[in-house]
Amino acid sequence: MAQLAPTVKLQHGAEIPQLGIGTWPLDDDETEQALLAAFEVGYRLVDTAENYGNEVGVGRAVAASGLPRDEIFVTTKFNKRWHSVDGAQQAFEAAAKRLGVDTIDLLLIHWPNPDQDKYVDAWRGLAKLLDDGRVRAIGTSNFKPAHLRRLLDETGVVPDVNQIQLSPETARNDLRSFDAEHGIVTESWSPLGKGRGLLSLESIAYVARAHDRTPAQVVLRWHLQHDLVAIPKSSRPERMAENFAVFDFELTSEEMATLDALDQGESTATDSDNFGH
Repeated sequence: MAQLAPTVKLQHGAEIPQLGIGTWPLDDDETEQALLAAFEVGYRLVDTAENYGNEVGVGRAVAASGLPRDEIFVTTKFNKRWHSVDGAQQAFEAAAKRLGVDTIDLLLIHWPNPDQDKYVDAWRGLAKLLDDGRVRAIGTSNFKPAHLRRLLDETGVVPDVNQIQLSPETARNDLRSFDAEHGIVTESWSPLGKGRGLLSLESIAYVARAHDRTPAQVVLRWHLQHDLVAIPKSSRPERMAENFAVFDFELTSEEMATLDALDQGESTATDSDNFGH
């Protein structure tokens, strides 16, 4: 039996695996094949979105896996056209149909789109879905502290997860602190950095050699030791297995500090005040 990732308890009771698999920009067929290989490795957390156009492929893989439905934690996200109370319900229904599931484990608002200024209504719609038991957890993606504070102040409902761009070079320290203070689990997209530059740094290679590991394994270990959930994307089974083999070693405090020192600040993150769909 494959080793599974440890889980993190979420605000509303669900447990999310600490290491999952991303699916962007794979199409439905590529997604199905990639996920079936990922399930063999031991992945049980899957990340998709309406905007990725591959929820059907995710659903096919879940159905074909032979795994009990409650063993696979499916996350998806919806776009700004659904930013209303009723719209969130419609987004859920459409996503559930594409995925072929009755319940979505984690449903996220993909971007706040503050210029549209309807994300609080979308959040109220998500809270209703949670109350109705149609989702097990609800959350946000790419929300900054100011966006999250509005949700808390105007609804009193705390997100289970805030999924954000996060890696050692884009460490989001202030945002992570806000999440932690409010019991929100931070999930990292592009955990290995956008592009290939991060993994080629000598400082990371040095730490990797000390543990006889790859740079990607060292960076994913950094996420785990910061109590983050990480969702690296790969469609190659050998890379999936490499990324998953991070539970049997530990970085020292000095090595963690070496990676922490790579942070280049908030300017390296996509600005969710100005971008979204």
